[in-house]
Amino acid sequence: MEKPACLTVREIDELLALSKDYARTIFVGYMRRYAPAYLAAREELPTHADITHVRIFDLISEGRHFLKKSQNTLYPTDIDPAILARGAREREALIREVVGADASADLVRAYRGLTALSSHHISAMRGLLGEPVRVVAAHRANGGANTSVTFDYGHFACLYDAVVDELGLFDAMIEVRSNTKRVRIIYDTPYIRSLPTRLEVTEAGPLGPVTKAFGPLYGDAFCNELETFHRHITNGTRPLTDLADSRRDLALMAEIIETMKEGGGR
Repeated sequence: MEKPACLTVREIDELLALSKDYARTIFVGYMRRYAPAYLAAREELPTHADITHVRIFDLISEGRHFLKKSQNTLYPTDIDPAILARGAREREALIREVVGADASADLVRAYRGLTALSSHHISAMRGLLGEPVRVVAAHRANGGANTSVTFDYGHFACLYDAVVDELGLFDAMIEVRSNTKRVRIIYDTPYIRSLPTRLEVTEAGPLGPVTKAFGPLYGDAFCNELETFHRHITNGTRPLTDLADSRRDLALMAEIIETMKEGGGR
């Protein structure tokens, strides 16, 4: 299933109930968790007790900006407009289950962003660090296109920023710090297959900081994801990115929206 599996916790709870005894493999496609730099970073992280700070950043422009310059993309023109309109209405109704029937347009857009671009890094954050205690603060700007969230991990905070603009740039990274080490995952992959990811590990040394660079790593995250899915099917094992895992992402997104309401109105 493409991420996120659903738009609301209610929907995913219904799926979890239906799939309780389902004799098939359900896999939710969070491709950034299968990028080579992300997989390598798990072996380089400071111990959880030593982490002092985490920063996560997402900068993106509309996907077509990148796609039209890199490949020929076919956009269908034969879909019944009534079907598209019905889908848009159903999506709007599901989003308003979370943000509220009278929510402002910028809050609706903020939730759209959380369930789209931001879902990658919220899932990746949890995959690296585990579950946060709570959402400390959440703010939206630029009509809801930009979001800033602070997650409480007890002895450290994780700061997440998402920015959407029209500059045509892509910048995505996760940085985990201790007092003597910094691990940085760098995603240079705006909607285009086979672009590299990178990993930088910096540690304190007797003469100053020493940085090791891994990559650029050209293993394609989408291919890694599909190969992992295949292994789970053939081995009968359970994916890390299953429905229950995706539910935790959606619950965090709903908490972010509630925190935004508390700090900045509906």
